[in-house]
Amino acid sequence: MFRNWRIGSVNGALLAAYFIPAWTLVAFNIMVAPVHGLYERPSVAVALFLSDHLQMAGMSTVRAAWLLALGRLTVVAFFAIYLALLCIPRIRKSGGSDEALGIALAIGSVISFASMVMASKVGEMAALRLHATELLLLLGAAIVVVIERPEAAPQAAQAQGKAPVPLGLEQAELLHNR
Repeated sequence: MFRNWRIGSVNGALLAAYFIPAWTLVAFNIMVAPVHGLYERPSVAVALFLSDHLQMAGMSTVRAAWLLALGRLTVVAFFAIYLALLCIPRIRKSGGSDEALGIALAIGSVISFASMVMASKVGEMAALRLHATELLLLLGAAIVVVIERPEAAPQAAQAQGKAPVPLGLEQAELLHNR
């Protein structure tokens, strides 16, 4: 079952297993109680930066908190789409799910990087470590996705004049059963 999984697919699935529950809980805490949710550990650096450096007041802080929650939920949604596409073998083998993963990695990296910069500006070391770790996870996965390309289709390889591609086990079984 796992012989046709690429390293990038497994890496993306593991990232989704972390980011979907973690970022969903943070986003829902912000949506339920925006100010209280914003001052919890994963978002405290953003809250302190908004209040100290940008001097945002009540409703502006709530709007910024909701925008942060929307960004996190967008990343969660793209990771969920990636997992759904990953379950279809034809799409997984051709690398069709990499676009959803790439969007999740890009938006998540921007959010984590901005949060990390804000944490360093306000001196919140625990939040800085959290956001730096998340950023490194996302950037590492992006590097793997960029470097590892999906296999070329057998028809495309034959059309380019390359040597014939041997049949896989599944194709050989289909031909044998005819």
